[in-house]
Amino acid sequence: MSINTFPDPFESKKLDEPVAYDPGHLLDALIEKLRLKNDAALCRRLGIRQSIISKIRHRRLPVGASILIRMHEESELTIAELRALLGDRRKKFRISDKQFKPKQD
Repeated sequence: MSINTFPDPFESKKLDEPVAYDPGHLLDALIEKLRLKNDAALCRRLGIRQSIISKIRHRRLPVGASILIRMHEESELTIAELRALLGDRRKKFRISDKQFKPKQD
């Protein structure tokens, strides 16, 4: 009997399976859904530079709202579905009250 009886969340790349936070999983799922060959083709389809996708895949850049919207427009997946593929399970987004305070000189 195996010590680890839980399935590895990174093992499957199916669209309907939940995963831990992994922007690479989101990119791979989009490539699969859109029937593209690689990240370069995804960049062309989304209209963004390859360096952006590379930074997202290597977790040096978060998936921003504008890119998430482009992914939604191209894939016809809902924002909630895209966030689930990303591994983002937050129900609410909280904005810091510091963002709305005027700067003090």
